Amino acid sequence: MHYLLIYELTPDYLARRPQFRGAHLTLAWQAAERGELLLAGAVGDPIEGAILLFSADSTAIPEAFAQADPYVLNGLVTRWRVAPWRTVVGDQAANPTRGG
Repeated sequence: MHYLLIYELTPDYLARRPQFRGAHLTLAWQAAERGELLLAGAVGDPIEGAILLFSADSTAIPEAFAQADPYVLNGLVTRWRVAPWRTVVGDQAANPTRGG
């Protein structure tokens, strides 16, 4: 199953990010190396949030990531939530479905 971890960020996120970015990226790359985190990045121009795509059996993996993320722990994320994403099209779809 795929899950989206959706972050809403503070207006001063870009100014505050540098001191926490290394630790955040280390955590993210560790999750990617375990096969949990598939894609992640900021959304918007200017940046207004971030979306992280996880592959997991439950919400526990993305929730644990958020709870350990330096961006969350240090207040750069104002709100986060995990949403199931029922992917149906594409090579990596969790529930491939063809029309017909």
